[in-house]
This record gives sequence, C-alpha cells and structure tokens, in this order.
Amino acid sequence: MSESDVRSWSENEIGALSAKVVALKASMAKVIIGQENVIDSLIICLLAGGHALVEGVPGLGKTLLVKSLAQATDMQFRRVQFTPDLMPSDIVGTEILEEDHATRKREFRFQQGPVFTQVLLADEINRAPPKTQSALLEAMQERSVTFAGQTHMLPRPFFVLATQNPIEQAGTYPLPEAQLDRFLLRIDVVYPTEEEEIAMISATTHAGLADAEPVMDVATLLRLQLLVRDIEIGDHLLKYATRLVRATRPAITEVASVKKHVGWGAGPRAGQALVLASKARALMHNRLAVTRDDIAAMLLPVLAHRVLRNFEAEADGVAIADILTALREHVRPD
Repeated sequence: MSESDVRSWSENEIGALSAKVVALKASMAKVIIGQENVIDSLIICLLAGGHALVEGVPGLGKTLLVKSLAQATDMQFRRVQFTPDLMPSDIVGTEILEEDHATRKREFRFQQGPVFTQVLLADEINRAPPKTQSALLEAMQERSVTFAGQTHMLPRPFFVLATQNPIEQAGTYPLPEAQLDRFLLRIDVVYPTEEEEIAMISATTHAGLADAEPVMDVATLLRLQLLVRDIEIGDHLLKYATRLVRATRPAITEVASVKKHVGWGAGPRAGQALVLASKARALMHNRLAVTRDDIAAMLLPVLAHRVLRNFEAEADGVAIADILTALREHVRPD
C-alpha cells in the first residue's frame, strides 16, 4: 500500500483502534491461562479477515479459546461437532415447506444452518465426509450460501475456526491440500507449562472460569480489518515474502531441504496470506508498517498447511517446521 493509504486515517482513530486490540488480548488472557502465542495468532487471523485451522490434542482448551474470542468481540458464536453422518444441509441449511394458516398456501422457505453466524467453531472437521467439508469451505471462500438458485449472504464478519485432532486418525477424512489453502493460518495448540497447568487446574476446580469481558464491538472490528489492509509494506519486503513462497516449490527452489523433502509447494494465495498476516501482526504490535520480523514470525503458521512433505521427509522424520526454518535461513531480503 502507498504511504497515503495509512495516513488517510486520523491519529486519534488509529490510537483508539490499537487500544481495542490491546484490550482484546487482555480480555482473553483473563480466561485463557498461558497460550500467549495461540491468542496472538487467533487475533492476527481475525484482524486479517481470514479463517484458522487449529490443531491440538483434546483437553487443551480449543473450544474455550474460540468461545472467549467471540465473547470479547461481542460476536455471535456457534459450535458444530463434525461427525461421519453430518450432511451439507446440517451446515448451510435447507428448505422447509410452510403453510399459511390463513390462506392455506404452501411455500418453501430457506431455513438457515449454523454457518449463518459470526464465529463458527467447526470441531474435528476431518471427521466429516468430503461433501460436508466442501460445503463449509465453499461458504468460507464465497462468504455466502447458494441454495435452490438463491444466494444468501453470510453475516459480517464471518470467522471460521476448524479444529483437527492430530491423534486418532482412524475413520477420518483428511482435508485435501486445495481445501487447506482456504485457511489463512494453521495454529498449533501445545501442552501448557507445569506452572500454567497448575493454575489451570486450580481455576477450573474452584469457582470456575468467568466469561471473557466484551471489549470490542463488530463495527470496531470491521474498521480494524480495513486498517490492516492499509498497513504499509515496502517493495523490498513484498519481494521477500514472494521469494519465500516461491522457494517452497521443488522445481524452482535453490533450498536443498525443499528439493529433497517437499512434494508440493505453496501457491500464489500463500503469498497473499503471508503479506496480510504480516500486516495484521504489525498492527497488533502497534506499528503501521510491516517489518522483516513480521514476515519471519508468520512464515510457519501461513505455510505449514500449504507445503506438502514427500515420503522421504516422512521416512526421515523431517518436520515441516524444519523445512521452513531452513528456507527462512536461505532466503534473505535484498
């Protein structure tokens, strides 16, 4: 973006919006014990207007994370447990036949599904069949649902967080790479430290955790999402982000680890996601311009689900984080 874009915003409004981001993180931190990096990533994804794929074993508070985010932003929240018998109509909605008791006239009316909300938790998305996954992912991309030739717009903002359980893969339907690309970030929820786990157990076995305090309304969030788009990024950093994405492609890369261990690299949408997430991170750190650190910090969550390891990498036990770390060390900005 040009310098005039971000300067078209008044200093007072930028300051007020930045304060709301700080308050949002503080509100969630009162409910979520630890997991600071996860909270940061969720907020970045929300500010960028994308969707998140959240991975972690059961019991780490993924549902509480999403619910707290919805409460702190005063948005409508719904949760859908994905199961093998879940149908597309269970997600997007269906038509029902209604009769007017006065005229006896019958007509079909569209009954909205749970996707018509502002924050949707798609719990264990890989347990639903591909047809149901595709229905949700199409709604995520188009921000609308088309049924019987009629298009129904989804609320704004519309934020999907889909969870995957990294264990118990029997009977699941892994998301294809093309559909994984619909998610802006992949966020890994890890085990808490010993101190955090003690505090968590203590809090949940006494009076329990309180709800997150609403500190931001929808109108403010939409303004923040507009401001993110106007955050500055220099041409050299734009080129750097593009080169990082292109270096994930085995056919053209000069990174040895990528040539050896990657089967399929990231597409152009990954570059868009990397720049947008870096802008959101800059704003969250109260900066109006992207730095190299922003791009480096967002590299793993943006590319981890977009770069496909080959069989040799899996056999050698080479993780995607190892590959992307080698890539980041090899590719340098001008």
